[in-house]
Amino acid sequence: MDFLKKLFGGGGAAVSRGDSGIYFYIRPHTCKEVLRVRIDRNNDLSATDDNSGFFCRKLARSSDYHCNRQVEIELWFDANRQLQNSEVMGGLMVTEADYEAWLATQESA
Repeated sequence: MDFLKKLFGGGGAAVSRGDSGIYFYIRPHTCKEVLRVRIDRNNDLSATDDNSGFFCRKLARSSDYHCNRQVEIELWFDANRQLQNSEVMGGLMVTEADYEAWLATQESA
């Protein structure tokens, strides 16, 4: 659980909070691009079957035509809409710093 706190907790390791959204940064397995995925805690979450928390599933795709693989993100939240667990299929969760570094390479190209 400490890993999740470090990854998603304060300090913005993989999540930044500026509005009602939470931002996740994903790198598809076969791409260099880093995708930014926004989850709105007020609109994107669905109640779990047992009403003990919330669940969200998002699909993201690279804009690079060489890499058209889809990444699936599943997120589980507690009753207070705080992230408890995450799973990424087809990619890897990375940090906001990785996203910023990737953006810098795109601006210089």
